[in-house]
Amino acid sequence: MLCFVTENMGLLCSKSRRYNDANTEENAQAAEIERRIELETKAEKHIQKLLLLGAGESGKSTIFKQIKLLFQTGFDEAELKSYLPVIHANVYQTIKLLHDGSKEFAQNDVNFSKYVISDENKDIGEKLSEIGGRMDYPRLTKELAQEIESLWRDAAIQETYARGNELQVPDCTHYFMENLERLSDANYVPTKEDVLLARVRTTGVVEIQFSPVGENKKSGEVYRLFDVGGQRNERRKWIHLFEGVSAVIFCVAISEYDQTLFEDENKNRMMETKELFEWVLKQQCFEKTSFMLFLNKFDIFEKKIPDVPLNVCEWFKDYQPVSTGKQEVEHAYEFVKKKFEESYFQNTAPDSVDRVFKIYRTTALDQKVVKKTFKLVDETLRRRNLFEAGLL
Repeated sequence: MLCFVTENMGLLCSKSRRYNDANTEENAQAAEIERRIELETKAEKHIQKLLLLGAGESGKSTIFKQIKLLFQTGFDEAELKSYLPVIHANVYQTIKLLHDGSKEFAQNDVNFSKYVISDENKDIGEKLSEIGGRMDYPRLTKELAQEIESLWRDAAIQETYARGNELQVPDCTHYFMENLERLSDANYVPTKEDVLLARVRTTGVVEIQFSPVGENKKSGEVYRLFDVGGQRNERRKWIHLFEGVSAVIFCVAISEYDQTLFEDENKNRMMETKELFEWVLKQQCFEKTSFMLFLNKFDIFEKKIPDVPLNVCEWFKDYQPVSTGKQEVEHAYEFVKKKFEESYFQNTAPDSVDRVFKIYRTTALDQKVVKKTFKLVDETLRRRNLFEAGLL
């Protein structure tokens, strides 16, 4: 009997040790999870949240891609290849826009004859217009590329392209049309420049984490940049991102003062941008948030100013040209810059006037300009943080 009790006591003690061991292991795991959560929470506190806002076609997504190229690992071959159907779609959509626009101008314009497509390209145009209207586009072959190039070179299409601001013709048009042979090669892999110019309308929210001075430098801030769709139907998705933002980067396509919205052809893009900028400024959650205004697409702006007066835009109707050439471009740029400065101060509450506000001239396609701009943004935000901490 004693033996039985002893044996069972030994068994009970053995079970107790196993339970204690299991509890110790569980406690250790729980402690490790808590430690990781605490570390992640601390790390999160050091990550500054940047919100990239602006109307559709302002160049936000190009800036986002540049950040990936500049401050992360860039695009690997698989990612580059994933843009191939996007680029081919851009080509088909654009040639359809130009073909259909040419036909519209030929029917309605006083000088209709210059918009009539030549007989040799009429059938090609109809064929390409049909392809451009599909949901799925074929791979761009050499034969199709030759037909597109033939239509692109047609005098009527070139006249139509000159009025591209009336047709929502994308900025990448000339670049892709002049590279059709390369784009249609059987072994074609998009380049970084191709990817930067590829147009994909942003839907939803995308984010990227980076440091402008490199992850290995202890003094470098870490940023999480959020890009959201700029079209009107996408803006409702912005609201939940507004809390805890260190800085708003607001993009303006200054070259689009003579263009209308993709979603509303009766609304001037610059007027829409003005209204959106003022709405964002008035959001209560941004009272202490820094504002970085990117006056983007300067490269297109400087080419357009000599031919298209700035005062075609209602907001700029009081603009008076003073010169020609580069001097006039600078004068026009300073006028636009001043308009946005005035708008900022008119729409900023008195208790928010001390928040940081900076304006930068940018060209999203120029990697050197984007890199320099983000280093300036980084310096500005670091100085603000030191000031708030009482260290400046």
